[in-house]
Amino acid sequence: MTEMSYLDGNMLDGPLRELFAVDLSSATGRCESCGMVGPMAGLHVFSHAPGLVGRRPACTEVMLRLVRAPDRAWLDLRGSTFLQVPMPPDQPHPRPL
Repeated sequence: MTEMSYLDGNMLDGPLRELFAVDLSSATGRCESCGMVGPMAGLHVFSHAPGLVGRRPACTEVMLRLVRAPDRAWLDLRGSTFLQVPMPPDQPHPRPL
């Protein structure tokens, strides 16, 4: 049995930094509950909790939770099945080492 080769998780730093450096309000997400796809900017955001909660307007299910502390942040996307982020066309696609 051959073992598949893998890279250390630290190699994700560059690609994830590139991904999260874009405006995520223009990203599109699919609601895990109702299956509708739409822009994250279209969510209803509630700030009455210790953080931000983004809900789909139609079904009112939570798609996003964001809590911020002085030295870290927690992003919970359990209510989304995917997040499609538009990338600038002039940036090269990262290639595995």
